[in-house]
Amino acid sequence: MIVESKTKADTIGRFLGDDYTVLASYGHVRDLPEKGLGIDVDNHFALEWDQPRGRSRDVVTAIKRALKDADVLYLATDEDREGESIAWHLLELLKPTVDVHRMVFHEITREAIDDAIESPRDIDRRLVEAADGRRILDRLVGYEVSPVLWRRVPSARSAGRVQSVAVRLVVERERERMRFRRAGYWDLAATMRAAAGTDQRTFAAKLVEVGGAPVAQGKDFDPETGALKPGSKARHLDEAAATALSSALGSASFRVLSAEQKPGTSSPKDPFRTSTLQQEAGNKFSWSAGRTMSIAQGLYERGYITYMRTDSANLSQQAIHAARTQIADRFGSEYLYPNEHGRRARGKATGAQEAHEAIRPAGERFRAPEEVSRELSKDEFTLYDLIWKRTLASQMANAEYQQSTLRIGAEAAGEQVVFRASGRQYTFLGFRVAYIDISEDDPAEDEEEAVLPALVEGDAVDCTDLAIDGHTTNPAARYTEASLVKEREARGIGRPSTYASIIDKISSARGYVFKQGNALVPSWTAFAKTQLLEMYFGHLVDYRFTAQMEQVLDQVAAGEAEAEKWLDEFYFGRTDPGLKQLVSQEHLDTIEMSVVNAIPIGHDADGNEISVRVWRNGESLHRGEIEKCTMPDGVLPDELTVERAEEILAKGTLGPRELGIDPESGLPIIVLNGRFGPFLQVGVQDPATTGKGKKAEKPKRASLFTGMDPETVTFEEAMQLLSLPRVVGEIEGEEVTAHTGRYGPYLKKGTDSRSIETEEQLLTITIEEAAAIYAQPKRGRGRVAKPPLADLGPHPETGAPMVVKDGRFGPYITDGTINATVPRGVDPEQVTAEMAVQLLAERAARLADAPKKSTRVVKKGTSKTSKAGAAKKAAKGTTKKAAKKATKKAAAPKATKRSGAADPEPVIEAIDEMLREFPDRPDGA
Repeated sequence: MIVESKTKADTIGRFLGDDYTVLASYGHVRDLPEKGLGIDVDNHFALEWDQPRGRSRDVVTAIKRALKDADVLYLATDEDREGESIAWHLLELLKPTVDVHRMVFHEITREAIDDAIESPRDIDRRLVEAADGRRILDRLVGYEVSPVLWRRVPSARSAGRVQSVAVRLVVERERERMRFRRAGYWDLAATMRAAAGTDQRTFAAKLVEVGGAPVAQGKDFDPETGALKPGSKARHLDEAAATALSSALGSASFRVLSAEQKPGTSSPKDPFRTSTLQQEAGNKFSWSAGRTMSIAQGLYERGYITYMRTDSANLSQQAIHAARTQIADRFGSEYLYPNEHGRRARGKATGAQEAHEAIRPAGERFRAPEEVSRELSKDEFTLYDLIWKRTLASQMANAEYQQSTLRIGAEAAGEQVVFRASGRQYTFLGFRVAYIDISEDDPAEDEEEAVLPALVEGDAVDCTDLAIDGHTTNPAARYTEASLVKEREARGIGRPSTYASIIDKISSARGYVFKQGNALVPSWTAFAKTQLLEMYFGHLVDYRFTAQMEQVLDQVAAGEAEAEKWLDEFYFGRTDPGLKQLVSQEHLDTIEMSVVNAIPIGHDADGNEISVRVWRNGESLHRGEIEKCTMPDGVLPDELTVERAEEILAKGTLGPRELGIDPESGLPIIVLNGRFGPFLQVGVQDPATTGKGKKAEKPKRASLFTGMDPETVTFEEAMQLLSLPRVVGEIEGEEVTAHTGRYGPYLKKGTDSRSIETEEQLLTITIEEAAAIYAQPKRGRGRVAKPPLADLGPHPETGAPMVVKDGRFGPYITDGTINATVPRGVDPEQVTAEMAVQLLAERAARLADAPKKSTRVVKKGTSKTSKAGAAKKAAKGTTKKAAKKATKKAAAPKATKRSGAADPEPVIEAIDEMLREFPDRPDGA
């Protein structure tokens, strides 16, 4: 039996016992070639599959070997197009001579696996054709359109079919925010209570009408102008009007104009499908879609939940029975949905195939969270608990409540003023005892319950507090991962299996989107890429085209359409140009880089266009064709107003600022703004030295430290920066210098470089501090040394600074030469100077008393490679050989002959050298 993953294989193997061998294919076993299109477009779009390589080849070989002793082959990959395609590829590669069965299941339980074995089927070639159709289309778009992007939008990475549409969604939302104009409006918030009676509870009420006209709220304003929408009858209150109205109501009498109370019910959400699970985990736990799916995959493969890639919210009758049984046992029969056949899902995703049931706990009996808590990690338990609760809630009775609404009126300045108060009181919690949904788009879902006093029309009401309440309209919220998944599903863009991977691609892998908190923000490159595709490949980023393509693939899977016909029209065209014509050189010559790479921001008072232009290594800000400067980091697209752009241009195009004369060269020191930020330069570069065929003589330069302002940097600071690299001193006869580089500040001693914490240390670090850094094991690039846990002052004998540091194996004391472990149970911050001196002395004594053979110091030779380096290489080679020999002869515990064996001395010496880099540990680490 072959499945996709080892975890899945192990789980199923435990159910089936020794009669079956369950192996993992580790996903796809072969793919299209890495180089070249791999599609013969002139031969019915035939695919040129690459032979398995590397791990895939080893996997196929292992399966073939196991197949020799098998009676029957079961292909048990997932029950979707992708799983069907994997099964077909396995069949093509293995060429089995035994009986072959395709088995499918939607959960990994003993019962489900037994049922699947009893009712196998053949491979569905229609599903394979649909999977290949998607693969061909994505390959054509990626391989044919991406080179266009590389040549016309140099900073763009790729033009994936689905990812480009996802990027467009994010870009369009940011465009809305860039066009948005805020509007201010005011209303009144009142605290009231009944004027008479025993029920004197207070309640909140809000101004809703003045003089028969509704009070303007956010929805009444045009987001692009900030003014009331044309034709709006709402009354716009500014601060002055609200203040005057509040004063006029100070002595007014308030009475109930109407009191309404009506019963209501709320029903639970459907069980989870892939998209809603990702949304709810994002809203409730701030998890990314990828993290949610990774955890769900593990739960599925280990048999805790059903298949996690599904667009259906329906439950099987088995699941409904399991849920109803658990509801009755746990909450009582009154909490069951009245229909014994269960509640059917109300919602359906656009273009849903519904090949699987909803995501739910696996099995004929749901295991309660407390039953599996010890078997799952924290994240796994959190997600399982969420799925279990949502599944049960979907089969529970509706919640019942009483909705109360009061309209309270008063007279102010000759006008009728109306306040509104509302409250909800639950009379039966129903499904809410198990699960309460969180909706990011509907705050009312999480509304607090409020109970109003029993008032009737005409009752007097006292206003105990009245406050003016100011508001500003807000732009449409940026997409989060959860809301982008929801939007993609609503538009039918992509399939559940692609939601998480696409978000990951456009952010971490492609750099088109980055996160600001949980919000997805498009980069300037994303704007340029989207502009090019909209202008010259409009149908590829058309939302309807993408959704229609999914429908065509569904028809192919159902045997109602042929993928080849649809691909032929897409590539060669019919009434409209096909992809082949769109990527032709003739069409590419019409693409103007200056247009697609320029993102318009607006116009200044003189009518000059302000825009951001995208280049291979960054962006620049332009006013027309004359004034420009480097676009600073950290300015989000919706923050770049015309006013903000003018400030940046004014600061960035002022030209060089002279700080003084360099005493050594007699040339002026100036501050400039460059592509990579502000920097200092000694003198002005002579154009005569940079002509054609001449080697440029670059003047001396130095970057400003992070946080330094080019407008305020002083001549003294400039001289310090230009003095870098600085000679710090010598360690064991070797010069130590302080440098700044592309990965940050660092020290250099010969060929040994060590990172330091801050740029300021370049100017202040002492040779003693440098020696302490070099005494520690070398860290990888980018791993900055941690600051000391405690500073103990100078050593009373040597004067070397003593500090407590947090090392890889725990806290230790160092004086730059000797390292001593802080004893267990001792707080590192409580170590005293006296204790440190004693521990360092004990450590030094142990090193002095160590056997001479193992502590022998190898003197430096005259060759480039030292004997110590040679010993390390010898140790590496001999230990590898020894490991291989030990593996081969593990079953023969005989004494080996001494002759021919490697000399152990270099090995011992190399190991001892490595051990000396670490403080000794009581536990022998």
